[in-house]
Order: sequence, then C-alpha cells, then structure tokens
Amino acid sequence: MDFSATAILLLLVAITWLIFTYARMLAERRQLPPGPRPLPLIGNLLHVKLNDIVRSLMELHKKYGPVYTIYLGNKPCLVLCGYGAMKEALIDHADDFADRGVYPVFLSCTKGQGIAFNNGEKWKELRRFSLTTLRNFGMGKRSIEERIQEEAQFLVKEFKNTKMAPIEPTIYFSRTVSNIICSVVFGKRFQYDDQRLLDIVNSIGGNFQIMSNTWGTEKNKPLPYFNDMSMLMSIQNLLFGGTETVSTTLRYGFLILMKYPQITLKMQEEIDNVVGPNRSPSFDDRSKMPYTDAVIHEIQRFTDVIPLSLPRSVTRDITFRGYNIPKGTYVIPLLTSVHYDATMFKNPEVFDPQHFLDDKGSFKKNDALMPFAAGKRVCPGESMAKMELFLYFTTILQNFTFKPLVAPEEIDLTPIGSGLGNVPVDYKCCIIPRQC
Repeated sequence: MDFSATAILLLLVAITWLIFTYARMLAERRQLPPGPRPLPLIGNLLHVKLNDIVRSLMELHKKYGPVYTIYLGNKPCLVLCGYGAMKEALIDHADDFADRGVYPVFLSCTKGQGIAFNNGEKWKELRRFSLTTLRNFGMGKRSIEERIQEEAQFLVKEFKNTKMAPIEPTIYFSRTVSNIICSVVFGKRFQYDDQRLLDIVNSIGGNFQIMSNTWGTEKNKPLPYFNDMSMLMSIQNLLFGGTETVSTTLRYGFLILMKYPQITLKMQEEIDNVVGPNRSPSFDDRSKMPYTDAVIHEIQRFTDVIPLSLPRSVTRDITFRGYNIPKGTYVIPLLTSVHYDATMFKNPEVFDPQHFLDDKGSFKKNDALMPFAAGKRVCPGESMAKMELFLYFTTILQNFTFKPLVAPEEIDLTPIGSGLGNVPVDYKCCIIPRQC
C-alpha cells in the first residue's frame, strides 16, 4: 500500500471516529439540561471567553436558565445558577454533588493530593483528620481569637509606621492574614520582613492571579491516603485557603469603603460606641454591631471573591430536575449567580448594607450568601475566616481611616480577573490615624 492510500485510510478512520464520537455526544446531550450546541472535539469552548469566564457563564444562564449544560471538549459539565438550584443540588442533595471536579492549575501544583482535590474515602479521612487537627490547634476556640487580635495589633503598628505616606496595602493584608494560618499550621508567626513569610505570600498570590484567568480539565491518579506528599499538599491547601480569600476580601473591602466614606463613618461610629478606643474588638462584640456586621457581609457578597467556587462532580447516576445526570459529570457552582440573585437581594448590582438589615436595623441573615461554598465541600476554615474578617475590619477602622489618592467617585470596583477568583484593581492609599 503506497503512502497516499495509507493517508486516505487514516483520514477515513479519523472522520469515522469523529462522527461516531459526535453522534454519541448528541445522543447523551438529549438526557441533559439544555445548553448551547457543542462542536466536535472543542465542545462549547467558543461560547466561553477564557479571559472572562464568569461573564460568559452568566450570559448563558440568562439564556438557558438555572441549570444548563456546556461541554468541555467531549465532556459534559452541569452549571448551577441562582440560589434555588444551588441549594437544591449542594445542600438538599449534598451527597450526590459531593465529589470534587478537576481544576488543572491546582492539579499541576498539588499532584492530586491534599484535602481540596480528593474524593471518596480518601477525602473523608483527610478532611476529618484536618478538622480534628485544626480544632486541637485552637480553631473555633478562644485561643485563635487571641491570635487574630494579637496579629491585628501587629498590623496596626505596621500601618502607623507608614506615616500616612501613600502605600499599596495588598502585601500588608497578605502577610498579616497568612500569619494567622501559619501560627496554626507551623505553631509560630513570622516577622513581616521574614523571607519565609514573603515566599509563602508571593507564591499564594501568584497562583491566585493565575487561577483567576485560567480554566480547563485534566485527570488525576489516586495515591495512598496518608503520605508525605498528601500532608504537604494538605498544608498547602490550608495556607492558600487561609490566606488569599480573606486578604483579598480585606483588600477589596477597604477599596469599597474608600468609595463610600459615609458607610465608613457609620461603621466607625458603631465601633466607637460599642468598643471604644481603649480595648481591642472581640468577636462577642459582633452581636452588638449589626451595621458593621451587615457591611462585612455585603462586602463578601458584592466582591464575590470566589465567583465560580471549585468544580464538583456527581458521585453517582442521578435524576436532577427531571434530567438524567451520569456519574462523574462535572458541576460548576456559579456562586456569582447566587450573590447577584435578584430574587434574594433587592438591588444586587448595588453595594447596599441594607441587604443584611431588617426594617429595625437589626442584622438579617441571608442564606444566599455563600462565600465559603455550601454542602459537603464547604470551606473547613469558614468559622476562622468569619472571625478574621470581623476582627480585622473593626480593629483597623477603630484606629485608622483609609484615604484614597483620587476622588471617591473615581474609584473603580471592577475586578481585573474573573476566573476562579475576582481580583480587585491595584490601588494606593494613605492610612490616617484616627483621633478617638
């Protein structure tokens, strides 16, 4: 057989395989929720702008509803949108949506090890071990609150040393928040100029920037439950989760407070009335500070730091909302669609603390706030993160006012990255000590 005949035969085999694969994809698609028609090999990649994934998925949400299907190559992926669909899947049917889908940027770093990216019994054992260890190290106890209060005072000293000169606050927030989880994991805090702390912060921040602009699929291979790599990657998961989301929320939050100085003044008035100038705020103060608490919750909703959540995977063949979903189907919980759900928030596009206040000015819980995800895969450090946010915001506002270098109305709150994470614009400000 000459070369041309061989080439023709191979071409025919390839075309036949492509037709067969595409036909199988279309047949499978009839059992799944609606969505844009996929193309052979690439699926719906043309429908998703990789530099603005969240906006692309939100546009498809408007067209196809609260549950729809997109294809990543030949693999179907279920997208959950809005509070109703998210609650039904992740909370009401938590066991069915409990597996973790693959996220390639994390996979290249973790090698499929650690708490966040395992499934089945391995994940359960690692999570149980991690939660027990964290509790033994003080998470959820008075001792961790004291660590946060102490670290917040170190930050106060650092801010005072800036002498009201313009600074970029990102590195300050990253170092102080990272020191909290470092004190839990390593049993010690670091000086802010310690190269080990700077290496941790720079590595985590760099990865978060990458993940805010990259998306896709790969596969992983399981290893034994407990080994050196598993422990190392579990520590890495804790450091990442305990540093970047809280520090980014602080960074974004103070940018918002500079844009709305009247909200800042009202928070400071409440802090002065409840805490005063002579002691550190405590977590117990939160129940007496409904407005401050509402603002912090609204910052979490509005900034939407993790708009996609991490991908899930269906644990077994299920029927969901009348559709047959095969085991292993990837699931994208589009958290931004919950945080901006007009049925749950009166003015979702507007930063408004009233979203978390009732008519009497008391704090009002809203179940549609899911910054730590929901269901079986909720962030294990949620309680510590909530404590950190409250104590940092109140301690900083007790001592300082952030002054922007531009007029408040010129401050741009649009994120510069919108993949796994929403990253605020870089900014400088002056940190002015208050005369209480």
